Amino acid sequence: MNDVYYSALEYKQEQLSLFESNVKSDRTDLDLLFGCLLEWGLPLSLPYGSEQIEGCTVHNYNDGDLIACFDEKVPVSVIKKIAQKQPLRAVFRDSSFSDSPSKINVEEIFKLLAPDTRVKVI
Repeated sequence: MNDVYYSALEYKQEQLSLFESNVKSDRTDLDLLFGCLLEWGLPLSLPYGSEQIEGCTVHNYNDGDLIACFDEKVPVSVIKKIAQKQPLRAVFRDSSFSDSPSKINVEEIFKLLAPDTRVKVI
C-alpha cells in the first residue's frame, strides 16, 4: 500500500489525484494476494490457481479459502460468479468498482449468494 506521511490538511487540492489508488504502482496481483494471505494469517504453502472469468483475472487460494479479483471495474456478472463459488473470503481492490453504489452492490450480492463469505476491499 502507498505510504501516507502527511495529514489531510497538509495536501493541496491539485495533489488529490496522487491518492486515487492506495496500492503502490509497482505491485502486481500476486503481491496483493500474498499480502492478503499474510494479513489473514493463512499459510503460504497451500495450492493456488488463477482463471479468467469474462476477461478478469480471478485468483483462487486453496480451493476457496480466499478468492480475489484485483482488476479495475469488475462487471457484476463476474462478482456473481465469484460469489457462487461461496469462498470463505473474497477480496477486491477499491478500483474494482466504478462507483460507491457498485461497491455496496457487491456486499448485497455476497449476502444473497454467499452469506458466510467475508468480503474485503483494499
